[in-house]
Amino acid sequence: MGPTRISTLVVAALAAAALAWLLISAFYYDVAPELPWLPVVTLAGLAVLEAYAAVNTRARIDRKPGREPVNALLVARFVVLAKASALAGAIFTGFYAGLTGWLLLDGTTRAAAEDRPAALGGLLASLALVAAALWLERSCRVPEKDDDEDREGPDLPSRR
Repeated sequence: MGPTRISTLVVAALAAAALAWLLISAFYYDVAPELPWLPVVTLAGLAVLEAYAAVNTRARIDRKPGREPVNALLVARFVVLAKASALAGAIFTGFYAGLTGWLLLDGTTRAAAEDRPAALGGLLASLALVAAALWLERSCRVPEKDDDEDREGPDLPSRR
């Protein structure tokens, strides 16, 4: 399994933004409930938890004093969580970007003005989730050792 590609996240975000723009422009005035804050709080909470996991996991992999050794299965689970969260965060980022863009440019009603803070908060929270997920994924990497590059020594054969 390789690292998450930024291009994959960008494509997912752009597709979600286009879909959100189309849906919101077609249905906003017909069925426009107030934009809820619960998804914003959930995305922000996940971002905080994944950022904490990134800091804790990196310290355990680096064997900082006072930290327990890391469990390899836990790190594998964190990598899967980080990859899934990065993609989900990118989709939410695209959705909230399309929604926020439409509300700022085309939404001229009072309801649109009232929905702008929640849409902008969702955009920021989903960006934070993408950043925290990529940080967690990067924190789960095994550090490279200097002696891995040059394995020639008195007991080891040359790689030439």
